[in-house]
Amino acid sequence: MKRFGLLGVALLAMGLMVAGGCAKKVSSTPAGASATASTGGAGAQGGLSEAERQKMMAIEKIQANRIYFAFDSSELTQESRQILTEKAGLLKANPSIKLVVEGHCDERGTNEYNMALGERRARAAKDFLVLSGVDAGRIQTISYGEERPVCTESNEACWSKNRRDEFRAQ
Repeated sequence: MKRFGLLGVALLAMGLMVAGGCAKKVSSTPAGASATASTGGAGAQGGLSEAERQKMMAIEKIQANRIYFAFDSSELTQESRQILTEKAGLLKANPSIKLVVEGHCDERGTNEYNMALGERRARAAKDFLVLSGVDAGRIQTISYGEERPVCTESNEACWSKNRRDEFRAQ
């Protein structure tokens, strides 16, 4: 019983140390006043202009949400269209950002079929963005087929996570 109690106290202490490490850091400014800077995120942004910070935030938002597809389909869902509409707005507001749309598939089907399906999925997202006013020259597509799964189990719950488009903004 005492061992369990000591173990529990040790785990609690470790948890408090880890939680303490996530707090905001305070540093002194040259004038001696203190300033608060949050940790994590896109890295050190202290020397960036406001426009650069806005661009980095837009890139993070563009990359944040994947879109998903039904089995053997490249048709956009209503949810996918909403996500792509948000991405289009960010891209139009930030004309220097370029985008790569990556099409992915689950493991079912031949490699050749899945590469073609991944390309159709990526193309569907690109076409939607272009119709929403984003310059087609800023968007590239690539298919990874079944080569880059996010889940490797052989069941529908896993397969549905692999039928997706991902977005890399630069």
